[in-house]
Amino acid sequence: MPRYRLTLEYDGGPFVGWQRQADGPSVQAALEDAIEKLSAARVTVTGAGRTDAGVHALGQVAHFDLEKEFEPGKVRDALNYHLRPAPISVLDAAVTDEDFHARFSAAARHYLFRILNRRSPPALERGKVWHVAIPLDAEVMHAAAQHLVGNHDFTTFRAAECQAQSPVKTLDRLDVFRRGEEIHIEASARSFLHHQIRSFAGTLKLAGEGKWQPRDVKRALEARDRTACGPVSPPDGLYLVKIDY
Repeated sequence: MPRYRLTLEYDGGPFVGWQRQADGPSVQAALEDAIEKLSAARVTVTGAGRTDAGVHALGQVAHFDLEKEFEPGKVRDALNYHLRPAPISVLDAAVTDEDFHARFSAAARHYLFRILNRRSPPALERGKVWHVAIPLDAEVMHAAAQHLVGNHDFTTFRAAECQAQSPVKTLDRLDVFRRGEEIHIEASARSFLHHQIRSFAGTLKLAGEGKWQPRDVKRALEARDRTACGPVSPPDGLYLVKIDY
């Protein structure tokens, strides 16, 4: 039975998230419906990252199995046809090894969080960035972020509904830098807790506007207490950029 690997980009705005749910449209369900129209078979699509409602993807990876083998280019083009008008694009499709698993084979996940840091709100990028009108100091935010890099108990930055077995994760990289009117936060790790990056973004914003010092972020981490976290950012600026295998 052929196993297909997809690379996807999507606008998370119209969806309740990656995962199929009863209360609204999901990316997973849209893909499964498109595959059924191509193959007349109902399958389960497994994604590398279960992005939340409103979170976008530039390089999500997913896999599924089919009884029938199709040429990968046909899979890509047919799925893109059947996905219309949903804002999901199949960038690449390939037949992969049967041992490949989009989620469990992943060695690292890379995310980007975009903050539009200017007085005027976005017009063209609405829903794609977190608009923060107060001037932020990206250098202070970066210094604060370095307290979070490494192997830690991230209970402070973990959503109450997080289903991970342990709050201990290894954060490989958390860089903050200014790019014109935007501040970018780039995060890399093998896996993340629910709302971890959005919790980072909201907390680092406090440092950027001078309400917190970098050492306050360290204290919040060491508290291992959700109430010590800054406000959780909206999902608009968060992107799943790339998965390493």
